[in-house]
Amino acid sequence: MRLVGEEGGQVGILETREALDFAFKKGLDLVEVAAGADPPVARVMDYSKYRYEQEQRAKQARKHQLQIHIKEIKFRPKIGVHDYETKKGHVVRFLNQRAKVKVTIMFRGRETLHPERGRDLLLRLAEDVKEIGAVEQQPTLDGRNMVMVLGPTKNAGVKTDAKDEDITGGEEAVQDELDGEAPAPARDEEPQPREEVVEA
Repeated sequence: MRLVGEEGGQVGILETREALDFAFKKGLDLVEVAAGADPPVARVMDYSKYRYEQEQRAKQARKHQLQIHIKEIKFRPKIGVHDYETKKGHVVRFLNQRAKVKVTIMFRGRETLHPERGRDLLLRLAEDVKEIGAVEQQPTLDGRNMVMVLGPTKNAGVKTDAKDEDITGGEEAVQDELDGEAPAPARDEEPQPREEVVEA
């Protein structure tokens, strides 16, 4: 077999027994790397260290993979205003968690005769969340359901902190309003009597 040393250099063509002795003297393992070659190729290496490095590389590759979650939320074409706002809040939360959202409109009975109502509802939702969600799949009719997919934009998941805003402008506005009012009466002025309402 053709033997490759631990540094990657060619040792030469040796008998199997000689290759095993060579690896044993170095305290390493003899690993066949190309059995189909003529002659077969074997390498001298620390096999347990090699396996460990392979596992670490695979672990790093898995860590850097981006996992995309898809959440689904269902609407009815005749949804009420409060229910719509509640479900829209769920969609916003999912998008802020960097998940894709599959929005489904479920039609029942004669509602299937008016698919435009479902399309209008989906487009209204897309317009309401356009800051954090972009339409990845336009509304399409799938049997009795109409489906649209929203994906998070760059703004999704970015928190705006009200404390960071400049509040001095608000203080100046309050001061301007006070300047425009009549001055407060002095302490020694006679207070005006107030009307009192007495219940009979």
